[in-house]
Amino acid sequence: MITGAQIRGARAMIGMSIEDLASHAGLSVETVQALENGEWAGETRAMVEVRNTLETHGVIFIASGNQDEGGPGIRLRARSLSDDGIRPENLNAANDD
Repeated sequence: MITGAQIRGARAMIGMSIEDLASHAGLSVETVQALENGEWAGETRAMVEVRNTLETHGVIFIASGNQDEGGPGIRLRARSLSDDGIRPENLNAANDD
């Protein structure tokens, strides 16, 4: 499973509030807070919903490896070729938002 720290970090990486995560996962804010605080005994469905929601928004959860690998973590999914953003030479005041 994932840790509370991974959930908090994933939300921060994608700029998602706890309220937004709860809404997208179909859970109460209190349940998500409990999961982030490591109080998830018996909340397996809730943990799965949170994980699925964050993965849908581009988060990849990294399982705990041995001590040399640094333990559990998160990262963002690589952008697809169709989501290249704006190339530097095309940046201007009209598309600066």
